[in-house]
Amino acid sequence: MGNNEDKIKALEELHITNAVFESGLSELKEVIKNIKLFDVPESHFMIDLTIARGLDYYTGTVYETFLNDYKQIGSVCSGGRYDNLADYYTDKPLPGVGISIGLTRLFYQLNELDLLKVDKTSISDVLVVSMSDDISACLPVASAFRKEGIHTEVYMNNKKLKAKFKYADKLKIPYMAIIGEEEVKSGTVSLKNLLTGEQNTMTVLEAVQVLKEKI
Repeated sequence: MGNNEDKIKALEELHITNAVFESGLSELKEVIKNIKLFDVPESHFMIDLTIARGLDYYTGTVYETFLNDYKQIGSVCSGGRYDNLADYYTDKPLPGVGISIGLTRLFYQLNELDLLKVDKTSISDVLVVSMSDDISACLPVASAFRKEGIHTEVYMNNKKLKAKFKYADKLKIPYMAIIGEEEVKSGTVSLKNLLTGEQNTMTVLEAVQVLKEKI
């Protein structure tokens, strides 16, 4: 049926005037847009309209993840969107999205590939955070770091900066890359060493060099 853009276009050309269909298509387009912001190659993800998760509480996009070299072990990470699942426990409407990971299969393959490392106090080297509720500027920065082998996490929640620092401290993440309005305008990041308190504004390339030297 073609690539992801072809599939989106084909769905649009159905001209279906149904609220559920229109909402689903809009959500699917938003998911694809944000995957691209993470700079994920087209070869690494695809729209599959045949996926149907076995549980009936999903209310939006569902997904499955496979290891290209080990397709025979099946999906290692699956899940989707489920709004108001918490209705069973509270009368407050709560959105939700989640995954289920086949840990036994996944860790076996990671161990076989010698990818499990335990010589660091934190899984992540740097936490990329936005000063606003818009994280879109954080995603390309995170991708640039990851391409250089820097273990990177993006803070996704819309909370105050203090909460973001607390999160980094709890997970013992040594650096934070802060992106505010000025950084967006100048194409820079403010890189803060959370151990020494030193903070400097620099280009993403300069931040990469600092992180590779220090970590």
